[in-house]
Amino acid sequence: MTDYSLGSDPQELQRLDRQAATIARPTGVLLQSAGIAPGMRVLDLGTGLGHVALQVAELVGPGGSVVGVDQSGDAIAVARSRAGPTVRFEQADVLAFKDPEPFDAIVARLLLFHLPDPVELVRRKARALRDPGLMVLIDFDIGRAGSEPRVHLAERALGWIDAGFRSVGANPRVGARLVPILRDAGFEAITTIGVQRYYAPGEPDGPAMVAGVLRSLAPRIVAAGIATAGEIGIEDFEQRLGAALHEADAVLMAPTVTGAWARKA
Repeated sequence: MTDYSLGSDPQELQRLDRQAATIARPTGVLLQSAGIAPGMRVLDLGTGLGHVALQVAELVGPGGSVVGVDQSGDAIAVARSRAGPTVRFEQADVLAFKDPEPFDAIVARLLLFHLPDPVELVRRKARALRDPGLMVLIDFDIGRAGSEPRVHLAERALGWIDAGFRSVGANPRVGARLVPILRDAGFEAITTIGVQRYYAPGEPDGPAMVAGVLRSLAPRIVAAGIATAGEIGIEDFEQRLGAALHEADAVLMAPTVTGAWARKA
């Protein structure tokens, strides 16, 4: 595992809560489309604050169960405080984690984004699936984000974010690569779809979303020489972006939430 690119300080954990709320609906669509169903035993890799594990718990119902795994002790502590009776959280490296019982499904949301070798993770964790277990990958494709008509500040900020993630070894467009990842890990008959949020002109959640990621990633962007602190101007960035989008009557397109899934042969 590599370290999570944005850290786990309280401000970042708050941002993750806001982000999870924003993508909860597309996540639910993808989980249901993939076939997460009542009675399943599910492993949630890179569970973070437990958002996906709790969504999965609702889908599997009282007859199912969920195990969430994450390497961050701070995140797991929060997740455990929110856990219901059918959800268990474990602090561990997702590659090293083993459970004595097999799973009906494995879910990983926004995890492959941060891994140097996502194929190895999927191949290794597939061993924890009973036949014909289900592997569900959900991740961002930042390459589809933008503004229409194009707003210079929005496009520039998204470029900084893309380059900032890449500077620490993350792949901000991994959502577009989920099918090859599953294929190379030995899966066949793969299905994939993407869900993208469009923010209307003047809608405040769009600028807040971009500003939140930029704020957490700014130290790495500056350290890598991608942009200076003055160019970013994080103190009033959200307000400036909102004003620029409003002036241009522009729609802001969020990163695509992409899902891909297949059953173990």
